[in-house]
Amino acid sequence: MEHIFNPKLFTLLKRGIDKKQVTSDILAGIVVAIVALPLAIAFAVASGVSPERGIITSIIAGFFISLLGGSRVQIGGPTGAFIVIVFGIVEKYGINGLIISTIMAGIILIVFGLLKLGNLLKYFPNSLIIGFTSGIALVIFSTQIKDALGLNIIEVPSEFIDKWKLYFTHLDEINMVALTITVITILISIFSKKFVNKIPGSFIAIIFMTIGVQLFDLPVTTIESSFGEIPNHFNFAIPSFAFKDLAIYIGPAITIALLGSIESLLSAVVSDGMISGNHRSNTELIAQGVANIVTPFFGGIPATGAIARTATNVNIGGRTPISGIVHSITLLLIMLLFGRWAKLIPMSCLAGVLIVVAFNMSEWRSFRSILRGSIFDIIILLSTFILTVLVDLTVAIQVGIVLSALLFMKRMADISGKIPLEMDSDLIEDYSEIPKDISIYEISGPLFFASVKQYTEVIKRIGLKSKVLIIRMRHVPFVDSTGLENLRGVIKILKDYGVTIVLSGVNESVLKDFEKHQLISLVDKSNIHDSFEKAIDYSKQLLNNKPSSKKNEIILNF
Repeated sequence: MEHIFNPKLFTLLKRGIDKKQVTSDILAGIVVAIVALPLAIAFAVASGVSPERGIITSIIAGFFISLLGGSRVQIGGPTGAFIVIVFGIVEKYGINGLIISTIMAGIILIVFGLLKLGNLLKYFPNSLIIGFTSGIALVIFSTQIKDALGLNIIEVPSEFIDKWKLYFTHLDEINMVALTITVITILISIFSKKFVNKIPGSFIAIIFMTIGVQLFDLPVTTIESSFGEIPNHFNFAIPSFAFKDLAIYIGPAITIALLGSIESLLSAVVSDGMISGNHRSNTELIAQGVANIVTPFFGGIPATGAIARTATNVNIGGRTPISGIVHSITLLLIMLLFGRWAKLIPMSCLAGVLIVVAFNMSEWRSFRSILRGSIFDIIILLSTFILTVLVDLTVAIQVGIVLSALLFMKRMADISGKIPLEMDSDLIEDYSEIPKDISIYEISGPLFFASVKQYTEVIKRIGLKSKVLIIRMRHVPFVDSTGLENLRGVIKILKDYGVTIVLSGVNESVLKDFEKHQLISLVDKSNIHDSFEKAIDYSKQLLNNKPSSKKNEIILNF
């Protein structure tokens, strides 16, 4: 059990944490709390629940995720990805149904962790993740049009197309004051970082817009006019339920658990790359589960690891879970002391904040990049995207996973006749004359979403011990978007450490994919060779300009 659940904080406390780092973590936690405050309120409002529920979620769930999690720097709380799910559950089952679904999702997450399912994230292709992330971003954007334009619409339909039809019929009712506030909020959120680095633009925009609306008594809706008072306290409450009705919440609970696990582990992976660390995925899932079981009893909503807040934490200097705990305590103090002022925030300002969040979530560069790739990735991307927007996120993920499996089998069947049954006679060469600063790693088989994590971890480990790393790719029949993205990431890391990457034996199809995704320019065209012998000769020449010190390591992967 100790190997399944082993919180990072406890490990770090046993080793001892430097006092200077503790100070840095405390400062990072305070700044991240300022970042989290407007987002927590905005996510709650967009999800169809009262604003204090978002703050409560950041406080309680954020605390448990940092205290018990498997990541050094993960910041937990409500996220934009849950807006669509939470809104749908509240609309269908009410707040009580949301609380029950979230608690059940927490139990499912703990089971995921105990069954060691944390590593299954690698079986989700990048095209699927980008598809539903971009779809969620578009849905979030569409939900904010009413407040962004100040439209006087009592009830907005949940269906995407019906929603936009209604917007277009009310365009003559646009409140220009609300629209101006929305635009100014967006501009401040985007451009303030050029002048102020430590304070987030969304926080600055909310302060200025709220003060402006109150000073000039501007005719726009506020949190108070939409939701009433924001309490500066929270209570413990047990939801009412009947055991016979629990079955109806299984679907929503599984959706919350799946999305929560995907987003939290993605956030942990991203932060690992930023701090050169390794998270404990099963511990992280268990911590997410505990957070989602406890938080609803105090009025919170589903929570997970938040990529943007986690990245902010790292950039400011947070390196231990102390920063996440301080972030929760700071938010608690803000809610107790200043919560009553949050009711004055204009809804159009929150809409502007969420529009920026949606744009950042859209992953439009990755979306465009995948559209230039293989037809298989394009099918998965567009199917998941369209289903997320027009049908349902749960259906989108299910269809995306099935499509990924079927298209992979089709792809493997198409190339099965092209792969030689016997290995080339020169597979095991005499490496005795290769300089010790050159390492060699061979990839045999497709570089795709299920295998790329293992390959890139070894490439990184071997590469960091080398001056030149030759990656042999003669038996790589194809790469998918996940493979390309992960390979790009590890090559960037090795280049930052001064390691030269040399590729050999890349087939024409893979080379075209590299060219489409700018991998050739990243590696440098002169470092790509059509034969292993040329790659060796070229690598020896490179060493003339590199000091020799490291031990040679050769990995042949069959």
